[in-house]
Amino acid sequence: MKADKQQLDGFLAKHTDWTADNDKLYRRLRFDNFPAAFAFMTQIAIIAEKHDHHPDWSNSYRTVEIWLTTHQYKGISQRDFDLAEAIDGIVGRHSREGGNPC
Repeated sequence: MKADKQQLDGFLAKHTDWTADNDKLYRRLRFDNFPAAFAFMTQIAIIAEKHDHHPDWSNSYRTVEIWLTTHQYKGISQRDFDLAEAIDGIVGRHSREGGNPC
């Protein structure tokens, strides 16, 4: 089911690195270098496969942009919130391991 405004606002209040636009969650990350960005994307790909929910994303050198939406509901759903939280966990791990996303 598509998230309502209250659910979205609640998520965004807790996850301030994410924004919402055009029925998609969005986050931009910059890493120290291309290998760090690619390693991050590899970890996300494994998690996305386990969730059976895949991001729309792009990578340009050390920058990764992520858009999350549930096509089935034509908007943001709990599946997007769950994947965003998993992504945040990987970001935290990269920070502790020297990947330095900002």
